[in-house]
Amino acid sequence: MRIFLTGATGFIGSAVSAQLIAAGYEITGLTRSRQGAEMLAATGIEPFFGDIASPESLSRGVSMCDGVIHTAFNHDFSTFSANCETDRLVIEEIAKVLKGTNRPMLITSAVSLGSAGPGIMATENDFNTAHVNLRKASELAGLAALHNGVNVSVIRLSQVHNALKQGLITPLIDVARRTGISAYIDGDEIRWSAVHLDDAARLYILALKKAAQGSRYHAVAEQGITLRAIAETIGDTLNVPVKRIEMSEAAEHFGWLSKFVAQDMSASSSLTQQLLGWQPTGPDLMTDLKQMQL
Repeated sequence: MRIFLTGATGFIGSAVSAQLIAAGYEITGLTRSRQGAEMLAATGIEPFFGDIASPESLSRGVSMCDGVIHTAFNHDFSTFSANCETDRLVIEEIAKVLKGTNRPMLITSAVSLGSAGPGIMATENDFNTAHVNLRKASELAGLAALHNGVNVSVIRLSQVHNALKQGLITPLIDVARRTGISAYIDGDEIRWSAVHLDDAARLYILALKKAAQGSRYHAVAEQGITLRAIAETIGDTLNVPVKRIEMSEAAEHFGWLSKFVAQDMSASSSLTQQLLGWQPTGPDLMTDLKQMQL
């Protein structure tokens, strides 16, 4: 079985490709550069030249494969709104090719979209279309494809981490380095869920094998770690003071991150574990933060 993998050279995609190869799949990996093609070929992946910025460039690659895993996303958060719109267009383009087949398509989203309201832990059965997180465009595109008969499933990611990167926490670390302060907002009501990179990658493979049309899965090992605890660990690791700041100070201190540091992103993966037999085994977030390379 050959899988078309977007984001094949990225943080998530490269881990997913390793799991796919170990499971015996063949991979066609999307890349936009010669260097990326060489990296993919060196690991036994067939490069396919295209760019998510030009969704139509993906169609031929998708048509030659038996399924799609879409992990690519532009993580320049200064253009987050435009990036979410691009992702919607990519999902629509892939869905056009897969319409009328039963070939599985896994798309990627964020666990916060499963929260029914402020402070409510996200679950797989919920999709809050009124959520402030603009990444909902990806799931709305997936729902449209589902209604057109495409075999779509959604992987919702929490803060995916290893000792090198930790999702949105990595830019939090950058802010702490730049300002000399590891800051957090308010008290313990802001919580972020987390999962180790290897566990998240393994979830994609289990979901691909299941190919359960319309399913949503949560890549969550730790349901809710307070932003305060994260800030304290960053402060200890970088040896900088920890400070609580007011919401009114968030934009000035955190910049674009201020849109996220005020969000509770706690989430459950109980249903995911039940449906797929997925059991996270990787190191927890704090372990990786304490071991991060300074």
